[in-house]
Amino acid sequence: MNFPENLRYTKDHEWIRQEKDNIAVIGITEFAQQELGDIVYVEIETAGKDLEAETVFGSVEAVKTVSDLYLPVTGTILEVNPKLADSPELVNTDPYGEGWMIKISVKNPADLSSLMDAAAYGSIVH
Repeated sequence: MNFPENLRYTKDHEWIRQEKDNIAVIGITEFAQQELGDIVYVEIETAGKDLEAETVFGSVEAVKTVSDLYLPVTGTILEVNPKLADSPELVNTDPYGEGWMIKISVKNPADLSSLMDAAAYGSIVH
């Protein structure tokens, strides 16, 4: 299973990638999308909102289940991936690339260091 080294991870199977300044991109891990199965709908209606870490920012619907999505760090939701409206399967086919879910402005970038690295995350899913 693929857990890129440049990402940080949560126990809830979200990943976060620091971009420029305080901007970060968030999605779900390869493990999470495999566990969920074929994703048919992504619902994220929190654009523009300030949310605390571990708050639900949306949900993902698969053929068999619906799962909440949790924000890894406190911040403001800047953008929702527009491609997911018509192509939610991108979360299955490219969870770390085209299947990203949101971009946020991170309130405290130091919070990212408290999240798991790839090795730590890999050890909890095996």
